[in-house]
Amino acid sequence: MSDPDFDADAPRGYARSDEYEASFARRAPAPPHPPRRLPLLVGLLFLLLVLWGLPSLVQRVQYASTLGRERAEVEVAREALNTNLRDTTEAFRLAAQRVGPSVVHIDADQSLGTAARIVGEDLIIEGSGRKMTGQGSGVIIDEAGYIITNYHVVANVDPGGISVGLSDRRVVRAAELIGYDVATDLAVLKIEADNLIAAQWGSSDQLQVGDWVLAVGNPYALDRSVTAGIISAKGRRGVVDGSIYQDFLQTDAAVNPGNSGGPLVDLRGEVVGINTAILGQAYQGISFAIPSRIAQEVYQALREKGHVARGWLGVAPQDISPEIAAEFQLPEQRGALITRIVEGSPADQADLRVGDVVLTWDGQEVQDATGLTVTVAGTKIGSVVPVRVWREGSELTLEVKVGRRPERLGR
Repeated sequence: MSDPDFDADAPRGYARSDEYEASFARRAPAPPHPPRRLPLLVGLLFLLLVLWGLPSLVQRVQYASTLGRERAEVEVAREALNTNLRDTTEAFRLAAQRVGPSVVHIDADQSLGTAARIVGEDLIIEGSGRKMTGQGSGVIIDEAGYIITNYHVVANVDPGGISVGLSDRRVVRAAELIGYDVATDLAVLKIEADNLIAAQWGSSDQLQVGDWVLAVGNPYALDRSVTAGIISAKGRRGVVDGSIYQDFLQTDAAVNPGNSGGPLVDLRGEVVGINTAILGQAYQGISFAIPSRIAQEVYQALREKGHVARGWLGVAPQDISPEIAAEFQLPEQRGALITRIVEGSPADQADLRVGDVVLTWDGQEVQDATGLTVTVAGTKIGSVVPVRVWREGSELTLEVKVGRRPERLGR
């Protein structure tokens, strides 16, 4: 009968396996202890990695948190604004909430040595050679990173000198200037950033005098300030020096230095204009915005081609004063008096003459010099249009083949 305390595999002299294992343990060398410095070095390395990555992680969490909140607010505002709101205060709040994340702050390093003064359509170079940082506003129009602003905000900018501040506190440096249009004072920028929130275009044509609007921008570097007013007038012309194609919305919403390039929005939170100018050196209750109808067309052209192609007549027009109307025996005080013709231009080839008064262009009545310029600019290049003029006391109809306006000369 076998002994339960006897282990057959144990060496002679050991009756139980546990006694054998204990003896082996006494004879086997102890495993080496890990160096005491290693846990300390591992801990220090982990601490350095945490300290290095923590600010970036915290910043990303902050961006994500801000962006998530803004997107939720935009969606809530969009849904609410699709209903007919009777509470004007609520409409103001929701409209501002909807467009706010799309408004940007623009800083531009500019060389004053190449600052420009516009005379007619010519760019006159002047300045002291010093540098400055200009500030303005803009609005994101496409989540791919396209922004519209005023040309004068980024005029004469140094390479890589445009920085864009976003609503979630990110700053994107070295924004790309896609293109600009001096004639309408508009420019398009492109930034490389994700999770952008784009504003939506509204219809400036549907606005009526007396409609509420909000101006959003960064006056005096006060980011995303909102002011309210009404549409005071439409189709304002000849009110801003240097801007050739003028057809402004006039509003009494407060606009100050730094607001330039920011959006004018209706109570649906949609962009109906781009704030561009005030009357005088400081806000006096009269400000002007480029209608969305014009801004949207220029934006598309600049984004796709980098420039704007316009129809060209090649004349210097002048408004009809009471004295001119009497001197030329005009039946009405309207039209555009031709005071100069560019040699070889469409006007020259069509036998228009200095002293002619343009009464209609392609069937549309011409009210003033700016009206002629705007109408010609919108005519298809290469088309042949009838032009009715007043010459030496009688009307005459000529045909003009519309040319393409040179970059720096002529109408």
